[in-house]
Amino acid sequence: MIVTVTPNAAIDKTLKVANFQLGQRHRCQRGELLPGGKGINVARALKRLGEPVVATGLAGGRTGTLIVEELTREGILNDFVRIADESRTTTVVIDPTVSKQSEIFEYGPEIDAGELAILSEKLRYLAASATAIVLAGSLPRRVDADWYAATIRDLRRRDLELVLDSEGDPLRVGMSAQPDWVAPNQGEAEEVCGHEFSTDADFAGALEEIADLGPRNVLITRASGAFALVRDGHRTRRFKVEIDPVEPVSTVGSGDALLAGFIAARVRNRPIEECLRQAVGCGTANTGSIGAGRFEARDAVRYAALSRVTELA
Repeated sequence: MIVTVTPNAAIDKTLKVANFQLGQRHRCQRGELLPGGKGINVARALKRLGEPVVATGLAGGRTGTLIVEELTREGILNDFVRIADESRTTTVVIDPTVSKQSEIFEYGPEIDAGELAILSEKLRYLAASATAIVLAGSLPRRVDADWYAATIRDLRRRDLELVLDSEGDPLRVGMSAQPDWVAPNQGEAEEVCGHEFSTDADFAGALEEIADLGPRNVLITRASGAFALVRDGHRTRRFKVEIDPVEPVSTVGSGDALLAGFIAARVRNRPIEECLRQAVGCGTANTGSIGAGRFEARDAVRYAALSRVTELA
């Protein structure tokens, strides 16, 4: 079983608005509503791939109730801690005429120490039967930036893979706890390293910089593929995986789908090259529809076959 953890769960609302302009009135068809947040997106993608997964995290208010109800309707096993404050809503506006999207993220709810302690205890329970735990997304208000780090250290004694996918201080501090994998996207990795990447050498150097901060393995996702640093016994291997660009319907959650594809292959002990191909196949397939993790598995297989993996010197 794979467990995904979303401390800052949300309802994601996506609207398609042609010729979207600020300051103007627009009309559109009914929007798409989906439970969201990085961990939930990963869980949905894992479900599409036929992997046993349980989604957990924090959910509160009417929005939290809707998150749990919709996950259950999708057939995604879930075990969320109910909190007093209202969970957030995020809004994405897609303009199909120019293939652009605008994203609006609410701040998360305020969490008290008791609610957070219940989540930590729940994770210890779920970890007993898990092969991997994915800690993903931003942290709600009043949650210290070191919560991911503390959770990783608490779960370290378990025989499972710990994956961290966040940004900013929670990512930076969390890496010091030595998770098995970190999976920032290009922008998040650039923020950690303090400079932009443009060439393969830039990405290869970033893999080393991030690995020096604590994580055992590194996966940097980007629009056209990914770069990875993998410790294989006494060897350290570096890879680039890429695919020719496709015209996206929406890129929301594509990095999460990529990570899900990678983890699904990884927990089945497939060769690292195959893990990377499946990852990019899922990430690319996700761009073909609105909503994170709603791709067809057959499309992921097709795109995986079109991806190219190169081992870097």
